[in-house]
Amino acid sequence: MLNTAKILKGYSLHSLDGEIGKVKEFYFDDRHWAIRYLVADTGNWLTGRQVLISPYALTAVNKEGQYITVDLTKKQIEDSPSLDSDKPVSQQFEESYYGHFGWPLYWAGPNMWGPNPFIVRDGEKWSGSTKSEKAWDPHLRSTHEVSGYHIQAADGEVGHVDDFIIEDETWAIRYLIIDTQNWWPGNKLLVSPRWSERVDWSESKVFVNVPRETIKESPGYTAELLLTREYEARLHRHYNRQGYWADEQAALEHSH
Repeated sequence: MLNTAKILKGYSLHSLDGEIGKVKEFYFDDRHWAIRYLVADTGNWLTGRQVLISPYALTAVNKEGQYITVDLTKKQIEDSPSLDSDKPVSQQFEESYYGHFGWPLYWAGPNMWGPNPFIVRDGEKWSGSTKSEKAWDPHLRSTHEVSGYHIQAADGEVGHVDDFIIEDETWAIRYLIIDTQNWWPGNKLLVSPRWSERVDWSESKVFVNVPRETIKESPGYTAELLLTREYEARLHRHYNRQGYWADEQAALEHSH
């Protein structure tokens, strides 16, 4: 299911033994554009630290009830490695955090979730991916930080990042919602981060090697639009790109 980061922000978090707070924002990596941590606003509980929850513990998103179920107890969250509220997420913290819960390391393999394109929650299928060999070095950014970054097309700017569309099965960021108000007022468009050439963190820009006109002529997006596979296929055809679902199916078959 596809959800925007803005909609998920404020959803309640239901642990195994009660509510622990609300969704504040997300950390994602700049290679696979996958959510690596949900940042929880725990109110007066666990003040002074960032409470991070890996998608390994996020078992369901309930749109009707506006909550996300977390497969951890309050004590498990309280006893997990602590990260000060004003500190960035370091590799040392991540290794300690994943080691604490015994989850596979997402950077220990070429796919979005290490050796797998999807989150594998069956411990018997982890096959040694809890070891710390690195296939790549993740660099984490927050959805709050990247909101507002400019989108640089092949021939000029087209707008800025307004929101993120997240799939809650893989926890991948599938699309960036572009607000084009300074170039084409009143319109919002979608691009996939997989189509971006690079992100310049110092300039706060996402570079997409597509002409502005191609982006402008892409299928329009509104908040009310139901993101169906039919719409997604039309969007990918417009950009002459293969759907991510085909790539992931191929990766899944290859991993077996």
